[in-house]
Amino acid sequence: MARIGFALAFVAAAIATVNAAPTPELHARQSITSLSTAQVSAFKPYTFYAASAHCSASVTINWSCASCQHNPTFKPVASGGDGDLTQFWYVGYDPTLKTVIVGHQGTDTSKLLPILTDGDIIMEDLDSSLFPGISSSVKVHQGFAATQSRSAPDVLAAVQKTISQFGANHVTIVGHSLGAAIALLDSVYLPLHLPSGITFKTVGYGMPRVGNQAFADYVDAHVTNLNHINNKHDPVPIVPGRFLGFHHPSGEIHIGEDSVWSACPGQDNTSDLCEIGSTPNLFDSDADDHSGPYDGVFQTC
Repeated sequence: MARIGFALAFVAAAIATVNAAPTPELHARQSITSLSTAQVSAFKPYTFYAASAHCSASVTINWSCASCQHNPTFKPVASGGDGDLTQFWYVGYDPTLKTVIVGHQGTDTSKLLPILTDGDIIMEDLDSSLFPGISSSVKVHQGFAATQSRSAPDVLAAVQKTISQFGANHVTIVGHSLGAAIALLDSVYLPLHLPSGITFKTVGYGMPRVGNQAFADYVDAHVTNLNHINNKHDPVPIVPGRFLGFHHPSGEIHIGEDSVWSACPGQDNTSDLCEIGSTPNLFDSDADDHSGPYDGVFQTC
């Protein structure tokens, strides 16, 4: 079975924070649209890139994994992390998609430190040296912020090198589970340090909630091309609970039991075609859905 990319210990600890918010939803239910076959297929290269990020740095720098073979033109530039204290990451260039790719590993549940990272749900300010100018009202998951900070300078340097080497003007950031959380933080971090002419795309799979309402609002205002894709009754996207003050930004795509991909507008859309409505609490979830399939692709090296 494909590796579960998020700590089940964290899920168990979050059972008390069922998905219900402390007050009823105030926004009206918005229209849900189904993605076409072509729109779904367009995500597949990024799905394989996210899966490749589960591989060790020594593998991705040589681009020699099974998932890697599905993006054969990719040119690796740098990789790092130890898969424990710091999640594996890689950076390179895809000449077919004409974009820099940044990939972040999800949780390796065979190791203790990633599990502790997932469970460190206290909210804190973003590090002002990494995120200059961000309001102190923006709060994020302490564990996610800590692991993102450990790779951030090396990832930035690798992205800058790749942009220079290939004359790139677009960066795509991908990840699954914990890797999706790091990717979302990178989507805030990297634009603060790269030239204004660089454009960005972020695709996360099975992404947990990363920050508070102010963080979700900041992402909506500044991260212009974000999708976080949820599979069926995956428990990870509904934790940490809104009861604790966590909120998803916009950009959700939910894969239903019928394998239809639905675009769910707004933040934490409560339609039964979206994650919260279809999986209102952890007792209705299925951890096996976390690793996939996402259009036939499982999130594993």
